[in-house]
Amino acid sequence: MEDIITTVSESSISGLDTVWVLIAAMLVFFMQPGFALVEAGFTRSKNTANILMKNFVDFMVGSFLFWMIGFGLMHGANNGFIGGLHLFDWSFIGDSNVPAECTLIFQTVFCATAATIVSGGMAERTKFSMYVLISIIISVVIYPIEGHWTWGGGWLSELGFHDFAGSTVVHSCGGVIALAGAMVLGPRIGKYSKTGESRAIPGHNLTFGALGVFLLWFGWFGFNPGSQLAAEGAENAIAISHVMCTTNMAAATGGLDPGRSGRYHSRLRPCINRRCSNHRRCLRCCNGWFSCPD
Repeated sequence: MEDIITTVSESSISGLDTVWVLIAAMLVFFMQPGFALVEAGFTRSKNTANILMKNFVDFMVGSFLFWMIGFGLMHGANNGFIGGLHLFDWSFIGDSNVPAECTLIFQTVFCATAATIVSGGMAERTKFSMYVLISIIISVVIYPIEGHWTWGGGWLSELGFHDFAGSTVVHSCGGVIALAGAMVLGPRIGKYSKTGESRAIPGHNLTFGALGVFLLWFGWFGFNPGSQLAAEGAENAIAISHVMCTTNMAAATGGLDPGRSGRYHSRLRPCINRRCSNHRRCLRCCNGWFSCPD
């Protein structure tokens, strides 16, 4: 026991940094019910159970498989394309200013977010069993490998590419997979008439949708500022404060939509739908404000 205490005391682990990153991971996890409410609220009631269960499976499957296989493929040392295979092991990454377990849980919630984005893009037209398979592939193969390219010391990072909070690693990954799935599946049944005219398919619960956006807004305060991965010292304190203000302003200004503000009363539902959509777009964009090559 004395040896363990001596080893810990001599390590570079910061208690404040660890607590901050863990709290940020909790906030990112809280985005899962946000995604669930947004998707359920803006779709038809008959699909609610399917959508809610898919969001549960995202995190359950993602947590286990990313720990078992994905974390090693993402952060293990092998080559510039893919990391190493470290089954049920995180010790290979070592402690930095935070413990290795802290890094694992922070990356786990990011992985689950990438998978959840796909759920919304293919809502109301995917069998539950097929979505589970997609979630497994994302958690074990796609996210770990493309994450290794940037955050695991892979070929993109060697070219000077830097992604601060996952606009590329997380959101572009989920968005591209969702786009590919939507292209394969096609539009929802009844979305277009025989003449090709688009038909509105309104969501069944505007309250769910709006509450989900608020939860996502709240969760992004962990996603973006938490990606500083440190809170100790004046430099880190200034950085996370700046990122949090940027995140909040992006969501606030994105939802204002001043050109259509006069339609609040005459077209309340479309306006709320549009503002919720603008909030999500701006929040996803602002977490990449540091994402650029040298």
